[in-house]
Amino acid sequence: MQHGAGRDAVRRGPAVARSAGFFLGSLGAVLMAGLVLSGCSGAEPGPPAVEMSPVTLHRVGEVGVNAGSTAAGTVRLRRETPLAFISDGRVRSVTVREGDTVQAGQLLATLDRTAIDAQVQSAGTRLRQADAELQRQRRLNAQGWVAKARVESAEAAAETARAELSGARFTQRFATIAAPTAGVILTRSAEPGQTLQAGTPVVVLGEFASGFVVRVPLPASRVAGLARGQAAEVAFRDGAAPPMAGRIIEIAGRADPGTGTFQVELALPANPALRSGLIADVSFPDVGRAGRIAIPPTALFAARADEGFVWVMDPATRQVRARLVGIGRVTPDGVELLSGLARGEQIVAAGVDRLTEGAVVKPVQTRGS
Repeated sequence: MQHGAGRDAVRRGPAVARSAGFFLGSLGAVLMAGLVLSGCSGAEPGPPAVEMSPVTLHRVGEVGVNAGSTAAGTVRLRRETPLAFISDGRVRSVTVREGDTVQAGQLLATLDRTAIDAQVQSAGTRLRQADAELQRQRRLNAQGWVAKARVESAEAAAETARAELSGARFTQRFATIAAPTAGVILTRSAEPGQTLQAGTPVVVLGEFASGFVVRVPLPASRVAGLARGQAAEVAFRDGAAPPMAGRIIEIAGRADPGTGTFQVELALPANPALRSGLIADVSFPDVGRAGRIAIPPTALFAARADEGFVWVMDPATRQVRARLVGIGRVTPDGVELLSGLARGEQIVAAGVDRLTEGAVVKPVQTRGS
């Protein structure tokens, strides 16, 4: 039995092998067909998508530079006169305080006149003595007792005494200070009992008749384009007075040695709200900068001195290219553009730090500033 089973197995061996080979071959064919069909059914991969940077654009020429410059100045009465005594002395009284309004001829201050009156009295006594001596010498000369030279000497002494009396009386007359014209007391710098030297200011009087002015210190570069008669807009801090037009009436011919600036003085129209000491912002015209355009400061990169770079967008491809531009001063409207761009070109105003040469951008906003 065992020998018969072995012979049967031997006879079945080739058949089993052929069946297994057929099965494996069929399985490989199926797998290959599946792979081929899988490869044929999928679409070919396209080029990678271009990443676009969102940016804000600015159209060149839509914002102009305000053709002018602004500087701060101080309001003053045009004539602010220090008033002082003409001789040394002790202050007896000061009848006004800062801010007081005074009329022409009003008494403002007096000196103690004790010493001054004594000088007048002494000078008067010397003059009387000199006149008496002159008369005596003239009689003696007429009688032939003295020479003509003695008379001439007496005449000279009398003239000297008369001059001394005149000077003493002048000092006596100006031992008081009166207002030369109507105005306002701007400064009071002396008090009763104080001893002053001649010429030391006691008060400073702002004269109403002179009118108010605003004085503005400017560097030489900004003074060059100004001339007398030009108008300028004047605005006052905190609304202390209404805005008004000023007119240039004086330009200093020499710079201040301490600051290097030139003082420009503008006359202001009469207005009861004006006060000496107000701070004003004066807008001067600048004809030389008329027609200039401005670009946003945020559009610039790698800026140095008077030049910098901007990204210019090609509307057809939306690609950006760096371009060198000439720039001027910084104004409230933006950075003054001197060269490098034409009106109508579009530049990147925000997002410049994310860009590279040739990058494609996606505008999300176009603005003029």
